[in-house]
Amino acid sequence: MTYDPTGHLLLTPVDQEAPARVRRLRELGLGERPEPAFDEFAHRLAEVTGAPFSMVNFIDEHRQFFAGLHTPTGTHSGSDLNAAAGGNVGRYMDRDHGYCPHVVVRRKALVLEDVCDYPRFAGNPVVDEIGIRSYMGAPLIDRTGIALGTICVVDTDVRPWGRAGLETIKSLAAELVEQIHRREDGLI
Repeated sequence: MTYDPTGHLLLTPVDQEAPARVRRLRELGLGERPEPAFDEFAHRLAEVTGAPFSMVNFIDEHRQFFAGLHTPTGTHSGSDLNAAAGGNVGRYMDRDHGYCPHVVVRRKALVLEDVCDYPRFAGNPVVDEIGIRSYMGAPLIDRTGIALGTICVVDTDVRPWGRAGLETIKSLAAELVEQIHRREDGLI
């Protein structure tokens, strides 16, 4: 685990499963290029949750890759998020930025209605650099038991996601995992 030397807060969890995840993502042909099907899924995720930003995120040892991305203008470049961040956000993000690495390691959905309410998460670089105030994500655990990544939604405003939001994000994650399995089986 990494700690902020000044505050001793947990920043990014140690990810023992990363090498196995990278091998599995390569087997599936995922995590190295944007995919229209994942962009469409991210768009649907945004519509269902009402969030301005949504992602299908695959994580390796060093970075996160948004294979699916939705922004308020409907672009898939992350330019809206760039504007909020003053530039520098696109399809890739460092592993120590954001909350998806926590979801992957915990293997459980995470709902942060106001990230600033949680000292452990309030110091994450996405708060100051991008202005993220709320997050909701769920792991994509495939048939081999590996957490491939996440689906997530974020907002620059506080959002009362509640239990309904938690159930929605978990249900949509299960749906995307099934889509990935059908793809692997050659059914789509």
